[in-house]
Amino acid sequence: MASSSNDAPHYYVPHQTIWPFMMSVGLTGLVLGFIHYLNGDSGTFLMLAGAGLLIYTLFRWFGEVISESEGRQYGKWEDGSFRLGMSWFIFSEVMFFAAFFGALFYARTLSVPWLGGAGEEAETHNLLWNTYQAIWPTNGPADVGGEFEAMPAWGLPAINTLLLLSSGATVTWAHHALKANNRQHLIYGLAATVGLGFLFVILQAVEYSHAYHEMNLTLHSGIYGSTFYMLTGFHGMHVTLGAIILTVVLFRAIKGHFTPQNHFAFEAAAWYWHFVDVVWLGLFIFVYWL
Repeated sequence: MASSSNDAPHYYVPHQTIWPFMMSVGLTGLVLGFIHYLNGDSGTFLMLAGAGLLIYTLFRWFGEVISESEGRQYGKWEDGSFRLGMSWFIFSEVMFFAAFFGALFYARTLSVPWLGGAGEEAETHNLLWNTYQAIWPTNGPADVGGEFEAMPAWGLPAINTLLLLSSGATVTWAHHALKANNRQHLIYGLAATVGLGFLFVILQAVEYSHAYHEMNLTLHSGIYGSTFYMLTGFHGMHVTLGAIILTVVLFRAIKGHFTPQNHFAFEAAAWYWHFVDVVWLGLFIFVYWL
């Protein structure tokens, strides 16, 4: 077994564990149950059981990792591995959102003008939808998405932008406090970040309710509605996960975890949060503003 020193020459190898298997079972149950639910079958129980098993597994598995970290069983090799793994994970998330931004770009910049007769597609326009006007936002040719209002940028979206930018500043404040071994300011900064994050999620729920019930902006509102909810919905999910992660980090900080030299879990959460901030800036500009 590797030494507990931070200069340990060997990579720490954990004991045999059942958690990867449990994670697979939970994810499988969650996905299959959700598929049955979407198709009108009785998949609710399977979906909830899979979600419950998944949450339990994450709680126990991450608990073991935290215990190993606090027990100083990780050294420079493990730290480098964690950093590399988190870097690749965030890169995969960048590609995930790049695909959705690409879909928005294709629909808005290429498909809509083509359907409107731009360039060499005039014949297609005349044959299929000669009354269609290439104006964004659009509910599609023949108004298949029904009447709706576009979500204005200078309302709740602008407030949420301010909240996320502020949360980026507060998590940086907490990071500097941690490196200065100022635990009180570390906790204050993390608490402010968590509060701002969950407030963002609450305001986005209010925005969705307003869009559905008063603006008739739904997933069925043509390409504008589908890309709007696809991008903002997945981002909202990421904000929720990030706020939960930061909540765990906050509780760990209150318990006395992390030192100026050993705090990668905090850094990983901060990296993820800054990524969420940057994605939202892109959303605000390309989905709400332009």
